[in-house]
Amino acid sequence: MVFTSYVFMFYFLPAVLLVYYLLPGRGNFFLLLASYAFYGWWQPWFILLMLAATVINYVCGGLIASAGENRRRARAALVVAAAASLGLLAFFKYFMFAEQNLNRLIALFGAQSLPMLEITLPIGISFYIFQSLSYPIDVYRKISPPVRSFWDFAAYIALFPQLVAGPIVRYNTIAHQLVHRTHTLDKFSAGAALFILGFAKKILLANPMGNLADSAFAAESPLALDAWFGVTAYAFQIYFDFSGYSDMAIGLGRMFGFEFPRNFDAPYRAESITDYWRRWHISLSTFLRDYLYIPLGGNRLGPWRTYANLTLVMLLGGLWHGANWTFVIWGAFHGLLLALERMFGKKSLYAGFPRPIRIGLTFVLVLISWVFFRSETLADATGYLGAMFGRGGLTGQSILLAGELYHPGRLAQFALCAVLAFGSIQAIDWVKRITGVRSVALLVLFCVGLGTMFTQAFNPFLYFQF
Repeated sequence: MVFTSYVFMFYFLPAVLLVYYLLPGRGNFFLLLASYAFYGWWQPWFILLMLAATVINYVCGGLIASAGENRRRARAALVVAAAASLGLLAFFKYFMFAEQNLNRLIALFGAQSLPMLEITLPIGISFYIFQSLSYPIDVYRKISPPVRSFWDFAAYIALFPQLVAGPIVRYNTIAHQLVHRTHTLDKFSAGAALFILGFAKKILLANPMGNLADSAFAAESPLALDAWFGVTAYAFQIYFDFSGYSDMAIGLGRMFGFEFPRNFDAPYRAESITDYWRRWHISLSTFLRDYLYIPLGGNRLGPWRTYANLTLVMLLGGLWHGANWTFVIWGAFHGLLLALERMFGKKSLYAGFPRPIRIGLTFVLVLISWVFFRSETLADATGYLGAMFGRGGLTGQSILLAGELYHPGRLAQFALCAVLAFGSIQAIDWVKRITGVRSVALLVLFCVGLGTMFTQAFNPFLYFQF
């Protein structure tokens, strides 16, 4: 089920809210059932896989807690939890990738390719695997108590607002809320407002920018201007798409009494790549820092080990996004830039320039990385980068129809995206104070968004594939 669908808007969400607030105690068990219905809307068997990850980590978390001071026994349970969870993720997400690359290697020696096993990738598996695994790790580190109820833990893993595209909610940040959370009119109103803003981002900004990006990336020989325009449109698309989903998820969480962590903080205003990763997909970057970078040694084992750790963590972060060499290159690109900036004291090579130039240069580096993220193959990515840097010519008549890419209406939407993406106002901060004027503006925005939604083809959130 998709947030931006009439089924969710007019049937699922109103029914779940009504029943939830009528139930005494507003129990997690009902949220669990509703979340399973939400997730099983695509493929019912996906629920079984999520339930398996839930049971494995719940049992291992309990074994770790019962081990007490026996760290060897606790460590063994943690290893089982990590191996089983990451094993599920590896099989469903990377098995076919491994098959494809093995067959390419075999072909180099003239041998016959092995038969391919087709595997369906469950939606959002990367998100809920990380969430479920955070539980035994947090219990092992003694920063969270063991969960008292299996149903509470299952509801935490399956909570439909952030189930399939984050933010990644770690167990230690929500453990108390599973047992005690407040429901107030102010919190519900702020949540509803944030949901509307996220909805508007997706429908009114991300989807139109996606159409522009698709046109540019599908062109056979785009000119430099077309290529830069297209990748910038994609940068706006993925930002408003993903931050819009995060806003909707956080807003829905508040409507049910939960407080989920902020996931974006004006990332395109970053002045360096280090600063960018403090602002973009914050729940993932902090997860990788706390559960991977620091255990690898962080910056405690000397500068060169620090640079290697940064590069490795970002490379694995790229692979987390998808089983494709383009994601590996994307992650390695960011990792190398982070390592280079660490050499200069977490500053960029252009740190001495005025702030607008620092922001602009950082954005250009991000745009270059987005080419790999958006392209299906490395050949597509290198071809598109060649077009960006003049291989197809810097001047001349665009191969794209003016009405397709440079229509005045599209340019106005593009300009609005630029103003909002580089502006300082964030939706999660804007809803802290809901006035009468803002309420009217939200109502109008919601109506416009709903009307527009019915004119658009099915367009799921980009991060559903991860």
